[in-house]
Amino acid sequence: MGSASVKEIKGAWVIHHGRKLVLDVNGPAEFPAINEAAKAATLLTKLGQTNQATVTKVEARAIAVASGFDPRLELNGLLQVLERKRLIDQSKDDISVLGVTTRGSLGHATDIYNEAEPSTYEEASITLAEIASEAPIRRADVSQRIGDTHKLTNAQVGDFLDRAEGIGFVDKEGDGNDRLLFNGNLFRRSSVVKTQKVLTSLNDAEQRLISEIAEQLSKSGCLSVQHVEHVLSKPLFEKLVAAAVYDLNEVTNEQGSHVYVTAPAAFHKFVDPMVDDCFDMAKSLVAALTYGMVSRSSSQGRITQLPALVNKLISGREVGPTTSIGQDYRVLEVNGVVKLRRDANYANRYYLRLLKKEVGELALQVLTQGNAYAQSLADLPSAPMAGYIGPEESRTSVRKSQSPLSKRATRDVLEAVRGGRVL
Repeated sequence: MGSASVKEIKGAWVIHHGRKLVLDVNGPAEFPAINEAAKAATLLTKLGQTNQATVTKVEARAIAVASGFDPRLELNGLLQVLERKRLIDQSKDDISVLGVTTRGSLGHATDIYNEAEPSTYEEASITLAEIASEAPIRRADVSQRIGDTHKLTNAQVGDFLDRAEGIGFVDKEGDGNDRLLFNGNLFRRSSVVKTQKVLTSLNDAEQRLISEIAEQLSKSGCLSVQHVEHVLSKPLFEKLVAAAVYDLNEVTNEQGSHVYVTAPAAFHKFVDPMVDDCFDMAKSLVAALTYGMVSRSSSQGRITQLPALVNKLISGREVGPTTSIGQDYRVLEVNGVVKLRRDANYANRYYLRLLKKEVGELALQVLTQGNAYAQSLADLPSAPMAGYIGPEESRTSVRKSQSPLSKRATRDVLEAVRGGRVL
């Protein structure tokens, strides 16, 4: 895949900010263009397939609920937005959706955002996101840049940055105008250089441990959080996660939750790091496929030939029937990534078809790098995946639970990435 366009990157930030807004009571009202565009593009992505498709209104309602949208107050409005853009056609019972990819959805997110006449503060939030993803930056420095770019007074910039920090458009470390601002995409750009800067801020013993984990991740793709914590120690691990050196991916099922660790660049060796898995669909598919490889018995449909199976899905063919398909892909089904069909002869067996070709291609790349498809996620619990929490939400949770001492330690890492002093 080629480099992302400015339009796609802007759409990715719209989606990123939209996810933050739903966690803030007043956020959607203060940033309505971002809120509308993010939700409309997310709905389009989950309704759409690689080729033109038709979904029922019942399916659309279920997808809306799974996405956290009010099916009564929001769904009809979002469908109307997409219809005005001629991206869907509606009848009484069905919705016809043009073929759409993740990248295409990001471009549409930008168009919808621009047409919604965004406020100066909304535009400033996109600028801030871009700046904070390049390297941690002091609030005093970014204030000047935001003010000059968007013609805001010092007081207006101060109010805006306070709100941006509160909503979570950016993270912060420290106090006053000297504090650092950054976001979770920090290590998705120039990750090798930035990781090296982090390593130089640590002692020799810590560097050796991190190098050990890096080597293991390069071979297996992902590791259990218990293993990584054991190797690094919990304080060092939390410091690195909070600074976005590692991604946490949480899979939930009937037995609880299981968290595994990946490197931020793991999904982006061959694709653009900012846009190609903006919706965490490939990460979720990787989790489901790996579960099928390492935790399913042969009688339930254990996956033994992963590349062949995924290539079959990518080509548009069905796989199955097995009992495991009906249980392991529920999250992906409600997000419109796959489609399940019940076997006519066996009520508990299902066939699986991939609806989003590019999601399957990205998942296959991740799982077949090195020995990842044979080794990763061996510690997944023995119950099918019922939910998925992506890296950004997991990282935010870790940051919120940090003690003051751990936050100061995180600041040291950020200073090292910035290339400045280590406090």
